[in-house]
Order: sequence, then C-alpha cells, then structure tokens
Amino acid sequence: MHDLLCSQAKTFLSQPIPLFINGTWTNSQGGKTTDVIDPSSGLKVATVASGNEQDVDMAVVAADKAFKTWSALAPKERAHYLNLLADKLESEAQTLAQLEALDVGKAFVNADGFDIPFGIECVRYYADLSVTADYGKTLELKDIEARVHRAPYGVCGFIFPWNFPFDLLMWNVMPALAAGNTVVIKPAELTPLTTLYVCKLAEEVGIPAGVINVVVGAGRAVGTPLIEHPKTRRISFTGSSGVGKQIASMCGQRPIPCKLELGGKGAAVVFDDADLDNAVEQLAGAITLNTGQVCCTATRWLIHENIYDQFVEKVTAKLKSTIIGPGIDPKTEMGPVVSQAQQDTVLDYLSKGLTEGAVEVLAGGKVAVDGHDGGYYVAPYLLTGSPENICFKEEIFGPAAFLVKFKDEEEALDLVNSLEYGLANSVFSADLARCGRVAEKMIAGNSWINAHNVFAYGLPYGGINMSGVGGGVNSPETFYDYLRDLTIARPLG
Repeated sequence: MHDLLCSQAKTFLSQPIPLFINGTWTNSQGGKTTDVIDPSSGLKVATVASGNEQDVDMAVVAADKAFKTWSALAPKERAHYLNLLADKLESEAQTLAQLEALDVGKAFVNADGFDIPFGIECVRYYADLSVTADYGKTLELKDIEARVHRAPYGVCGFIFPWNFPFDLLMWNVMPALAAGNTVVIKPAELTPLTTLYVCKLAEEVGIPAGVINVVVGAGRAVGTPLIEHPKTRRISFTGSSGVGKQIASMCGQRPIPCKLELGGKGAAVVFDDADLDNAVEQLAGAITLNTGQVCCTATRWLIHENIYDQFVEKVTAKLKSTIIGPGIDPKTEMGPVVSQAQQDTVLDYLSKGLTEGAVEVLAGGKVAVDGHDGGYYVAPYLLTGSPENICFKEEIFGPAAFLVKFKDEEEALDLVNSLEYGLANSVFSADLARCGRVAEKMIAGNSWINAHNVFAYGLPYGGINMSGVGGGVNSPETFYDYLRDLTIARPLG
C-alpha cells in the first residue's frame, strides 16, 4: 500500500530519521535506532534514532537557553511564528494524514477528515488566545499596592502515547509554546513520525532553535531523565492510569506541576425514548474510531431493557458492515490495532471475558485482511453479562464493548459510577431534562448528550479520579495552566 504515499512522505521515510535537538537533526548519543512498523502489514516503514539520558540533557539545556529569548518575545511575535507553522501544516496536511495513518494504522479518512485539520485549528486557537490573554491583574487591598503577574514556567516536558500522536502533540504543546514556554517532547516509540515531521516544518518556518525539541526513546531511557532533569519545570503525561501514578509520584519528589490525562472506561446510557439510529451510529462509531484505541470512548453500553433487542440488532448490522483494512487505504473505515502486543492484549481480554461467563453478542476478534497477512487486525466484538466481568471493568483499548440492560435511571447511574475511572460518558434520550439530570450525576470530567466524543476549542476536556488531573485540553484553562502566578506587592504609607 506504500504506493499510495505522496512523494513528501516517501522522501521523509527513505532515510533514518534523527532526533531534533536545538534546531539540529542529530543521531542519538548512544547510536541506537528503532524501527517503526506499519501495523497494517507488520513491516518496517522507517528507522528513527532512539535517545538516552545524554540526549535528554542536551534537549533540556537547549530548551532552557532558548526560553530566555522565546519568553521575552511579545505574545503577538510568538503568535506570528505559530501562525506560520499552522500555514505550513495546512499546506502539508495530506502528508501528515498519510504518515499518521501509516504509523498508527488508523483509517486515513479519519486522519485526513479530523485529526490533522482539528490539530491545525489548535495552533491558530492558542496563537490567537495568547494575544488577547490576561497576563496579570490588580488586587484591591487596603494599604497595599498589589498585582498578580502571570509568567511562563520555562522548559516543559511532554510524554505522549501512540494512539493520537498529532492531535495530542498539538493540544498539549501549542498552549505551552503560545504562553512563552519551550518544550522537550518524548513521543511514543511506536508512532513518532508525525511529531518528527512537525519538527521539519517548524524548522522550515524559522521557529528559533531550542524552542521545540524531540527525543524518541523508551520510557526509562528518555521519559525518566526528562521528568527528573533539574531544569524541567512542568510535565504533561498522556497514557495509562498505572504509569500516570508513577509519573505523578516522580514529579512530587521534586516537586513540579504535573498534568495527567489518563485512561477511561466510558459508559453510554441509552434510554427507551432515544433516537435509536443516532445511538447506534454514535456508539458503533465510538468503538471503530481509531480501532477503539481512544481513552474517552464508550465501551460500557447500558441499554434500557425495552429496546435492548432492537438496539443489538441494529448495532450488530452496523458493525458487521464496517470496512476493515490498511489505514492508508482511503476505502478503509477501521484499520488494525497499533501493534502485535496490542492485538494480543485485546484478544486476551476477549478470552478472559468469555472465561468469566460473558456471552458474545457479536463474535469478533482476530481477522485476516486479504493481502495483509502480517497486519494486526481485530474485528469489532460485543459481549454481555455481569458488571463484575473483567471486560466491563477494565480498559481494553480495542474495538470492543460490553452491554448491560437496565430498568430505570437510578440503576443506570449506579452502573455508570461503579468504576474508579472518570473521563467521559454519554446519555441518549429524547427527554433533554432527563439528559441534563443524568449527565450532572455522572462522575466524570465530561458528559455528552445524544452524542459521544464531542470536541471543540473552548470546550474544556479532562478527567477525574483514575482518569487524570490537571487542567483541560482545548480551552483557555489549558493556556493559563502554562503560566505561573507571581504576586508583586508594596505597602502604602
């Protein structure tokens, strides 16, 4: 399928890709590399440098040096650089979408139709916000002249997972840059391609050396020294709840602020007066989007007993019609999971769920795609049974959902709130008053009504409990998170 790649993508992938440190493409100090695998075929598509603690130190030192000049620029000057980058990203949108589809395995139609344009919009959103932002306020106090000044932190470190490399990069890094910070980024080893390509474009538009640095590598080799480096002033991590707790503990030892966007086990409640076709479309789309590798997706489907059979019939037909194939193919609606390890994990959950007494509503699992025997494909599957089942309680991160019937609103909410996750849920009903009531009682960072996966700039997004802490994505709050408060006061008289 690589004959579908545009010439820019082919050229970028044709030679080993170095790290990007201080505006320079450089090999790892340890000389190590890692292969990037196409999950649609299991074949290598690129080789990238794999960094270590020395590389991290070089990147942080470069970012710290660049901070002095980057933070000194007027907001409109930084915004000018970011808008130039947005223009460049827009001109290379197809290349970025192809690299994202090839790297992650996600359907090109999703990368091209949502991931890339929505990420580019993020650059412009924070560039514009930085120009109009409030960088301080006066305090009205008796006998004291006082004000609060907001200033950037310095070097901010970012550790990203493999499921949405481009958008997570944009959502997290752009507000930090717009606020005047400099950044060191550790993308996932599995999916570093669009992050590195963004560095190429940033270099081309003249973003100053050291402002953006990328070190690919393993968690212990790169992530740990990035968190522990004495010049790193903030950390942002997106990933599993287990790793997030470890990173929070490490940041607490210094201590430095840490933003965590962690896992989820979202629930969707479908009442018997809901628009059934819409609910089916939304929920089938939720588990096929990015092959279910979405932390905020709905994987617990709570269906009113009066419509359960009808819902199952419709959603089964919808999922069976999904076109599964290589992510890079424009006809594909759902690609493979990202790796052999992830395929094994998803299939293992299916096996454990059945062993614990779950019943298959829709049989899925490992599937072959003609001409792509080495790909990591998993067909959507649906289970039903007890809420005590492992597949109801744990995040699978694949195209799977667990269905449970409910009788009334109280029972539905008990099921929704029975887990320690708290990222995103949804409620489907024609009764908007009930929707609002149920949404408010859901213990989560986000409750969506008659839809799932609702994103817009200006709409905060974040989790609570085991799903994370520390600011929201896509909103002014995220921008202000990257500014520290400094109180300045003078006694009068």
